[in-house]
Amino acid sequence: MQNEAIAKKASEPQASGYSWYVLGVLVLVYIINFVDRQILSILGLDIQKSLGLNDADLGFLFGAAFAVFYALFGIPLGRLADNWNRKNLLSIGLTLWSGMTALSGFAQSQLTLSLARMGVGIGEATASPTAYSLISDYFPKRQRATALAIYSSGLYIGGGISLLIGAKIAQLWNAAWPDGGPLGLTGWQGAFLAVGIPGLLMAVWVSTLREPVRGAMDGVASPASPTPFRSFIADLSSIVPPFTVLGAWQRGPVALLINLVVGALAMLLAWMMVRLTGNVLQWPAIAVGYYAVFSWACTLKARDPATFRLIWGTPAFICTTLGYSLVSLVAWALGAWSAPYAERVLHIPREDLAFWLGANGALSGFLGVIIGGRVADALRARNPAGRILVIVFGVIAPIVPIVIGYTTANPTLFYVMNFLAGMCGATALGAAAATTQDLVLPRMRGTATAAFFLGTTLVGLAFGPYLVGQISDLAGSMVNGKLVGDLRTGILSLIGVAPISLGLLLCAYRTVPAAEATLKERANETG
Repeated sequence: MQNEAIAKKASEPQASGYSWYVLGVLVLVYIINFVDRQILSILGLDIQKSLGLNDADLGFLFGAAFAVFYALFGIPLGRLADNWNRKNLLSIGLTLWSGMTALSGFAQSQLTLSLARMGVGIGEATASPTAYSLISDYFPKRQRATALAIYSSGLYIGGGISLLIGAKIAQLWNAAWPDGGPLGLTGWQGAFLAVGIPGLLMAVWVSTLREPVRGAMDGVASPASPTPFRSFIADLSSIVPPFTVLGAWQRGPVALLINLVVGALAMLLAWMMVRLTGNVLQWPAIAVGYYAVFSWACTLKARDPATFRLIWGTPAFICTTLGYSLVSLVAWALGAWSAPYAERVLHIPREDLAFWLGANGALSGFLGVIIGGRVADALRARNPAGRILVIVFGVIAPIVPIVIGYTTANPTLFYVMNFLAGMCGATALGAAAATTQDLVLPRMRGTATAAFFLGTTLVGLAFGPYLVGQISDLAGSMVNGKLVGDLRTGILSLIGVAPISLGLLLCAYRTVPAAEATLKERANETG
């Protein structure tokens, strides 16, 4: 019996040394990804003062300005990752987002900075669809959650060191040029320039990686499409308004009517929310994002019913994605606002909080995502839905640390609780990502990754930082004629999403085993 087990293991696909090398490069890319994305947090109060923004405005820059375009372009770019050379696509995307990060340093208003952040979002939309797909073809299923968790550690390392880098560059810049440096740029603008340029060099390194055989690790080799850009252009035209109307018209008068009604309802809701909150950028961006996703889903159903069935038509996939998205909502909000909170509420000097919060975030996230990935793989070996239990832990475990950390006046206790909240929340990512990858066929993984990140961006990132800022403004008070938000109330309000997330994950736990067991049958039913 033991010999049979050894022989079976020997016959299974194995991750090579080159697989681990590629994973290491992808982790470095993800670190750059999150340095460019999260550096805004430590620079937030300077940007707020320089551009005259309130907390809700800053929350928009933290979230939706980036998230909507990241999510929307992630869909066609995810499809392109399924059909074209993935390492070339990643290299191009890295060049784009690094260049747009550097250009953020020249922003002179909320609008121009928002446009630059949108560009960063489009470029970064290439990262995870290509990386998830590459990792799935370099590692067998039994190691996949671990590999994806290691890749995901770049999120926390990059997010952590972004605070250190941003604070230090801004400090040195302002010390050297108190009245503005070259071209009149201030410290926060110089920081964007300094972190954007190295990514251009990293893009050259990425272009040297080898492209693996798609699906080989699962024994279902899938050749690349002979016309990858045809599908990409079709997907792009199906998700970018107003071309979405043309796409709906091509599917028939009923589809056109439904599309127009949904678009009108989305804009009406956006108008109502603008009137209610006064934020003229957040809600139109959200409306465009959700309307575009609806249009894309309708197009996907018509063009690729098998992929639509396994993603949008699978409750296990939807509940896992949305359940984890609410975990990410809390994580994104804390990642954006913890540094401004420590500086404004606890009056901790920026250089001190950058070190402690940066190291805190990097270590807690790294440990959480690695431990969570290993535990998720172990539970998956015993129970097809075992990984869902790790996501549930990621919902429940951070609650007490958040309450203690954001009500104490003790900086040390704040750091410790922030560490625990970050580590516990991070355990869920590898488990959620691996679950969604296992619920689709190899050729669909890039698209599934894009759909998964729709949740983490259009639910988590687009709303988390903004809601904290908006609630902070609503609970704030006027000081010397200026609104000062109540960040403590804004952050503590995040706990309210936990019951919703738990309900969704309970549904996922019940439905994942059957969904995975009937994967090929359900795909074949669509023809």
